[in-house]
Amino acid sequence: MHVRSARRTVLLSATLVGAALLTACGADGGSQTSDKPAAKVTVTPAAGSKSAALGSPISVKVDGGSLTAVEAKDDKGGKVDGKLSGDGSSWTSEGKVKPGTTYTVHTKTKSGDGKEAAADSSFTTAQAEKVNKLTNTPSNGQTVGTGMPISILFDNPVAKDRRAEVQKALKVTTQPQVEGAWGWVRDWGGKDRLDWRPKTYWPAGTKVSVKGGLGGIDSGEKGGWFARDYDFGFTIGADHKAVIDVTAHSMTLYENGKAVDTIRGSAGSPQDPTRGGVHTVRSKNAAETMDSSTIGHGNEWMLDSKWVTHLTASGTFLHSAPWNKSVGVVNNSHGCFGMTTSDAKRAYDFLTIGSTVEVKNTTSTKKTDVGNGLEVWQESWEQWQQRSAVK
Repeated sequence: MHVRSARRTVLLSATLVGAALLTACGADGGSQTSDKPAAKVTVTPAAGSKSAALGSPISVKVDGGSLTAVEAKDDKGGKVDGKLSGDGSSWTSEGKVKPGTTYTVHTKTKSGDGKEAAADSSFTTAQAEKVNKLTNTPSNGQTVGTGMPISILFDNPVAKDRRAEVQKALKVTTQPQVEGAWGWVRDWGGKDRLDWRPKTYWPAGTKVSVKGGLGGIDSGEKGGWFARDYDFGFTIGADHKAVIDVTAHSMTLYENGKAVDTIRGSAGSPQDPTRGGVHTVRSKNAAETMDSSTIGHGNEWMLDSKWVTHLTASGTFLHSAPWNKSVGVVNNSHGCFGMTTSDAKRAYDFLTIGSTVEVKNTTSTKKTDVGNGLEVWQESWEQWQQRSAVK
């Protein structure tokens, strides 16, 4: 009795071992992979953070598998672009996290045994003590002349050691392709400015797109953080230019390189000669009061003028001068080019914001600073390239 009982026990044990071997070697491989850990995802900044540090991109890493997809969004529903590594081990956002923003990161992974999983992670970044903003010229959707630069005016200073990063975050795309470069400028009003000009004048009809991935970039202690990205575009209109010949008391209007009109006028006197070089039309006013105090002449005059086309910020204009009885005969202005009211209207209508006005044969020896308006054409292409913070 005891012997037979022992034998049955041995046979039963053998049967269980055989069943275990069959399970381990079965076609579905179930228990073979059950011991392998699932893919572990780590998101930085850490999930649940309520005041995550600024200055870094979003980073996603995985252990024990690979990332198959990563989708990140901010609290306004904006998509955060990023790049997945070739081996699927990590994903990094293209830009840095923005101040005071909640991000949600959705990941999909595949573990070593082929098992797929999905997870969500969210965090909120710290508020910025100081925020920097910008004003772009041209404005979105505007049509401008063939000499128009892209001009970015910053509310607060951009530290010199931060300029290269800021510049790299701004991308210009043109159709057709146009060569150009960024240059740092001190605006006439004293603020930091970053302008992009083409090597030569724009071709008429060019479509221009500017994308600024500035959100999350620190512009320095005095400037603060950029809290958002920028995206705008504009179109280059007709090729309208003007050339003022000071000694001939004339301004010739050109369309597509062909002279189409000549207007008589009076440039600056020998005491206040009109500034030379190539100027860019920066703004226009249908009516304006000419105040002598704004250009350093005290209270000498206060005159009403019409059809005023602004060149420099310091006061070089094209305008009607009904008070001048020697228009087109004597150069007797304080640096502007004065015309009859009807001729000033013709110039005003012909020249658009961004058109160029070249002044030739002037006795002025003053160099017009690039920041004194949109004066990017006062420098050669080689000089302009030296203004870049990216070497």
